[in-house]
Amino acid sequence: MPPIQKDEIAEILKKYESRLKQQVSIEGVDIPPSDTFSREYEIFREEALSGANTFYEDVCQSAEKIFSVRGKPEEEEALANSIEISHLNITPRGAQSFGVLFALVVILAAIILGVGPAVLAILFGGEATVSAFIDDINLGISIALILAGALIIKPAAKIPHYIANRWRLKASNQMVLCILYVVMYMRHTSNLEHAVKFASQHIGDPLALDLRKVFWDVETSKFSTIKGSLDHYLERWYESNLEFIEAFHLIEESLYAPREEKRLELLDKSIEVMLSGSYTSMLHFAQDLKSPITILYTLGIILPILGLVIFPLIASFLQGAVKWWHLALLYNVGLPLFAFLYGSSLLSRRPTGYASSDVLKTHKKYSQYGKLKVDIGTNSLFIDPKYLAGVIIFFFLVIGSMPLLLFSLDPSLNDIAFAKGTVLELRLLDYKCTQQKCTGPFGTGALILSLFIPLGVALGMGTYYRIKTKELLKIQKKADTLEKEFAGSLFQLGNRIGEGMPVELAVGRVSETLRGTPTGDFFRLTSINIRKLGMSLKEAIFNKERGSVLYFPSGLIESTMRVVIESAQKGPQVVSKALVSISTYLDRIQAVNERLKDLLSDIISSMKSQTSFLTPMIAGIVVAVSSMVVTIVNKLGEQFNQAGVEGISQQELSQLGNIVKLLDIADVIPSFHFQLIVGLFVVEIIIVLSILSSEIESGADKLTEQATIAKGLFFGAALYFAIALIGIIVFNILANGINPTGLV
Repeated sequence: MPPIQKDEIAEILKKYESRLKQQVSIEGVDIPPSDTFSREYEIFREEALSGANTFYEDVCQSAEKIFSVRGKPEEEEALANSIEISHLNITPRGAQSFGVLFALVVILAAIILGVGPAVLAILFGGEATVSAFIDDINLGISIALILAGALIIKPAAKIPHYIANRWRLKASNQMVLCILYVVMYMRHTSNLEHAVKFASQHIGDPLALDLRKVFWDVETSKFSTIKGSLDHYLERWYESNLEFIEAFHLIEESLYAPREEKRLELLDKSIEVMLSGSYTSMLHFAQDLKSPITILYTLGIILPILGLVIFPLIASFLQGAVKWWHLALLYNVGLPLFAFLYGSSLLSRRPTGYASSDVLKTHKKYSQYGKLKVDIGTNSLFIDPKYLAGVIIFFFLVIGSMPLLLFSLDPSLNDIAFAKGTVLELRLLDYKCTQQKCTGPFGTGALILSLFIPLGVALGMGTYYRIKTKELLKIQKKADTLEKEFAGSLFQLGNRIGEGMPVELAVGRVSETLRGTPTGDFFRLTSINIRKLGMSLKEAIFNKERGSVLYFPSGLIESTMRVVIESAQKGPQVVSKALVSISTYLDRIQAVNERLKDLLSDIISSMKSQTSFLTPMIAGIVVAVSSMVVTIVNKLGEQFNQAGVEGISQQELSQLGNIVKLLDIADVIPSFHFQLIVGLFVVEIIIVLSILSSEIESGADKLTEQATIAKGLFFGAALYFAIALIGIIVFNILANGINPTGLV
């Protein structure tokens, strides 16, 4: 037999390809060719990675060129794994070189900050100026920065691990939907490659980028088959999401099933394995989370706040050795950072969840809803909320800074007091000045005005997040409601189609049955497009100007309707079975999702009470009590000095010398600075706890996270302001009740 020519082979392939397209069409789901799809990976990688990540890549590449740091082989292997997971375009040596470079920059900045002024003082000020500099704030900060630079080398070199953990958390939240989309597609078309493409087009980043990377690795000849590349990708989830691997293996097994019934059974089993595994993992996560959360509350929030009550006395007893900036470094940098990193380590163990649709990511046209809308005549102006937030913060900052501004402009205002000489006395500034410097303000009036600074920061940030999320939350809530109702409507639609009713007619009948619900509105709009505008089913749903899916932004709804359109080409019975099976899947997912919420409800309610009530309340009381302590120390110091002037002998006064030194108000941290530290600490802790509670409950859902932050800031900051204000006034009256004549 003569060999077949290439032209004949091409003719045979073309002939059977045309037949295959007639029987199995994939146009309904818009699956792109493999080469085009994989080449898009680089574009999607740049879009998916944030600007901070791309900047980090540039710095790592530059650091490696300056000096290449080689770590231990096991460390480089772990870094390579994290770099691959997070899709960073760097090498392990680049990450380690960045850690060393960053530490050197911090140490160099500390040396310049510490030595630079001293050199200038020697050159221009003489020896006396250098001596004065040694007691200055810059020396302490420079020493702290040098120590921080020495300790930060390892953490900075491990940044790819932190990015990879965040990536895992976001991707794991999409795994249930990923398996659902793959199974939905493979029920009517048993093609793993097209099913994975279909899933990647509808779940969004970051898991979509992972799936595109699977095809990219085949295109770049790293693997010869999609199955080999997919199996390699699944290996990274072995320790954290085993159910995801098992579900995909069952899907792969369905390709080799001898009978159709067995194939569908394996696909159904994959959904069941994914959901049951998610529930079991979340059950263990919820049980293991209670003790670490208690530790976070106790060591990171409650005990540090309560310890602040005696801090003014400690500063006085140590005769000024502890400065306000020591306290600021600990409470405004150290503790919030500890709380965030510790909470992030807990979240890194969060198992697979079920995420709501990300409205802003999947539908870019809704981005304007994250701005402040101002109507000007017939036109609308959209203003970025960050400008309004900046105005709010600046306004309250000016109010809170008035004591500093007034004293710098006119020091003679220092002695202003209201109701002077009575228990209601309220001093406005009350700076304590010596020949060297002025310390303060210690006045209760200045303390009350300082409350407006953390309040302004909280209101400004809260307003920013509130405007960004308010309208988008309404849209997402509408989409979530539609998704919850969608399972029942699909079941009705599937039954009507199974009875022989055309899909176009069945859509209209279901819309009448569900009138007044979001699902009914969706199908009604689809039916109107078909009947009145003469559109096909596909056009009625996905038309770029009038399609019903435009008004109900949900990735789940969109992908489901694409499967319906594809199935419609194979007959009504295929459509009916597909709809009924999808309805069953959605019911299972929603049931498991509700059970997951029940598992986490105790932890979430505890964190929300800490955020909005306990932490602001305790901090407000602590500020009030501390202000009373400072006021008492201030008055006692004044009364001892007055006693010496009024004729107490030097021998008698020397017996009180040690007490007088201990009660030197100049050594005490001013109430103004103390309140700023505590108030900003409260704002930071509210943000950290809001992020943690949101991610524990909903995973990496940015919209829900920002809405939670806004709610926590508004309520928590207002409660802190009110309790601190009332407490300061009450305790100031008590402190003013000290009887001077009873001391000597």
